Formats: sequence, structure tokens, C-alpha cells
Amino acid sequence: MESIKLLSPSVLAFVGDAVYSLLVRTYLADKSRPSGELHSMAVEFVKAPAQAAAFKKIEPLLSEEELSVFKRGRNFHTSNTPKSSTGADYHTATGLECVFGFLHLSGKNDRIEELFSIIIAD
Repeated sequence: MESIKLLSPSVLAFVGDAVYSLLVRTYLADKSRPSGELHSMAVEFVKAPAQAAAFKKIEPLLSEEELSVFKRGRNFHTSNTPKSSTGADYHTATGLECVFGFLHLSGKNDRIEELFSIIIAD
């Protein structure tokens, strides 16, 4: 769908954040822990430094199109960076969320699962 390519990086990251968070929560649901502990574990997965590390794991596997989407998100100007991360990690995390948002909106669920399984492989 061509219109997805025209969406702003902020919209792609908005959707991608939800997709990535759901993937993490679904993965953690299998851990059979109290919900408060699961929430803490989820926060560790979705923090910018963890998402930046996740990107490094999948970067060599991204297509040209996916890498282009990532770069648009990474380079998108944001006005604030969370205290818990560096600017570089935050921008990398935004790029990763853009990729997941783009893939979701493109209906590429198999690709989402493939990339996420690599991220959680260790």
C-alpha cells in the first residue's frame, strides 16, 4: 500500500510502539510470573537502550525498504529524550518502532514474527 510510505515517522513509531509492546507482553505471558513482575520485565524490553540493542541484532537482516523506514524514524526530529536513555539510543529506538509500525500496517506479520524471534533469541 503506497499510502503507508507517506505516513510520518511519528505515526509509524506510534503504531510500532504498540506492536512491539504487544510482542513483548505476549512473549512474557509465557513466563508465569505475577503481573507486577511481568510489567517490570516488559519495561526493560521496551526501554530505548534495549530497543537500540535489538536493532543491532536485526540490522544486517533488514531489506533496503526496511532500512529506509528505520532511517526516516531515526532521523525524525523529536523535542525530548527520556532521562533513562541517550539521544542516540532514543533515536535508534524510534527507528526500530517505525520498522515494526511499517511492517504491521503493510500486513507483513510473518516478517514481524521473524525479526522479533531474532531479537529475543538469547
